[in-house]
Amino acid sequence: MRKKTFTAAALLAAATLTLSACGSGDGDGNKPITMVSEAAGAEKAATVLDKPFEKPDLVLTDTQGKEYDFREETAGRPTLIYFGYTHCPDVCPLTMNNLAVAKKQLPQEQQDELRIVFVTTDPERDTPAALGKWLKGIDDQAVGLTGDFDTIQAGARTLGISINAPRKDDKGQVVSDHGTQVIAFSPKTDGGYLLYGEDATVEDYTEDLPRIIEGEKP
Repeated sequence: MRKKTFTAAALLAAATLTLSACGSGDGDGNKPITMVSEAAGAEKAATVLDKPFEKPDLVLTDTQGKEYDFREETAGRPTLIYFGYTHCPDVCPLTMNNLAVAKKQLPQEQQDELRIVFVTTDPERDTPAALGKWLKGIDDQAVGLTGDFDTIQAGARTLGISINAPRKDDKGQVVSDHGTQVIAFSPKTDGGYLLYGEDATVEDYTEDLPRIIEGEKP
């Protein structure tokens, strides 16, 4: 397993270095585009935190239109959280598909125990229905959350993940700047003790998920 160790404070300070800008459209607003910048050391798939993050206080809306309290609903469960959006042409669907493929290698009991939570960075377009349709094609057990942008942004910030509101660039293209980290939370402590960058592969997740489910370090 490729891994490195950092403090949570160091990750918070470096969060702005791991933004991915995704959008759709060329000058005419049709061609998908993506711009990605990576922090130093991004060749490592996993970062083990010496001081885990606390779970963010996120109360949002799930794909059924019901209130979802992230802390309450995932308490005592192995949980992975990722912030992205459904219109992203590459990084977001790739990350979620990698997680879904790795999850399918687990025994059914462990698949049912694991929580994979996708929080949109583009809540205006990612309605509960839109999220539900998108996630159904990836992992129908994944939890999709939407809601107030400021709430989402604040929750991500507590995990060292930077999110900017969707915007149009000088060519009229819609882009969404967001960190691409996946945070894993232990079922034993509920602490976010492991971070994955966008270079994490299916093999990385396949190797690590059984340990994460048991609350162990990879």
